[in-house]
Amino acid sequence: MKGVLITGATGFVGGAVVERLAEDGRRVPVAGCRRSGSVPAGAELAVTPSLGPEAEWSGALRGVEAVVHAAARVHVMDEDAADPLAEYRRANVEGTLALARQAAQAGARRFVFVSSIKVNGEQTSLGSVFSAADAPAPEDPYGVSKAEAEAALFALGRETGMEIVAVRPPLVYGPGAGGNFARMARWVGKGVPLPLGAVTRNRRSLVGLDNLVDLLVTCLEHPAAANRVFLAGDGEDLSTTDLLRRVAAAMDRRARLLPVPPVLLRAAAGAVGRGEMARRLLDSLQVDISHTRETLGWEPPVSVDEGLRRAVAPLRR
Repeated sequence: MKGVLITGATGFVGGAVVERLAEDGRRVPVAGCRRSGSVPAGAELAVTPSLGPEAEWSGALRGVEAVVHAAARVHVMDEDAADPLAEYRRANVEGTLALARQAAQAGARRFVFVSSIKVNGEQTSLGSVFSAADAPAPEDPYGVSKAEAEAALFALGRETGMEIVAVRPPLVYGPGAGGNFARMARWVGKGVPLPLGAVTRNRRSLVGLDNLVDLLVTCLEHPAAANRVFLAGDGEDLSTTDLLRRVAAAMDRRARLLPVPPVLLRAAAGAVGRGEMARRLLDSLQVDISHTRETLGWEPPVSVDEGLRRAVAPLRR
C-alpha cells in the first residue's frame, strides 16, 4: 500500500491508528491533523483543513491509496449549538463526503469510515443485540449525521468505484479516553463510593482502543471488507457493576459500590436533568460482532481485562 491518510491524527482513535501503521513497514501513513505537531517515526505530517464541504484535501491526498477517516464533530453531553443537527451534518456528512469525493478523484482505492453504534440506536432490550444488518435507527443528531454520512459514502462508492468500509464502534476505552469511562475510572481509583452496586442486569458492549485499531487496519486491506458495514466490540459484554469491579481490579483497588436500586438512580438522575447519563449507566447496549468475525476472520486480539489494564495505566502513575 503506497500511503494511508488518517484524519484526526491527534485524536484518541486517529492517533492510535497512526502509531500502529507507523510500526508496519508495508505502509506509509500520512497523519492528517489541523495543526503542526510531532508524529511517530515513519509517518508523514499533513496539516489538513477543518471539516466542511469547502475543505481542500488535495495536498494531504497526494500519493494516498486509502483513507481512515477518524475526524468528526463528536457527540457531546451538553450541546450548546443553536441547531446541533445542522452542525453535525456540516462536519460529519458534508465534510466527510467532500473528503471522500476528493479521495476518489485522487485515485484512492478504499475509504474506511469510523462511524458509530449510534447509527443502530441508543439501547437494546435485555437479550437482544444490534447487528450489522439492522436498519439504521439513530435517535440523536450525532447518530443521524453518522447514518447519513454512511449512506452518502456508499452512494459515492457505487458512483466512483472507490471501496467503502464503515466501522461502528460502541464506547471506546483505552489510555487517554475521556467521557464517562475516564470519570468512573478516576472515581474508582480515588476510592469514591459509587451507587452502582446493584446495576447487575444490564449488559454493555465496549471496545478497547487496541481492538478497534486492529479492526480498522484489517479493514484497510482485507478483500472481503469492501463495501460493507462492520460492528466493533471486545466480544464480551459487561454489566455496569462488573465493569467497575474489573476497572478496580485493573488498578489494584477495591471498588466501593453501594447497592442502590436502578429505579431510584433513574428517578434521581431525571430529577436533576441527567437522564441521558443514567441511560448510559443503567440500560443495555449490546452488539453482535459475529458478522465481523466471520467475514474478516477477525478476533479481538486483546482481552477486556488486559484492555482495562492498559486503559488505566496512566491513572496509576
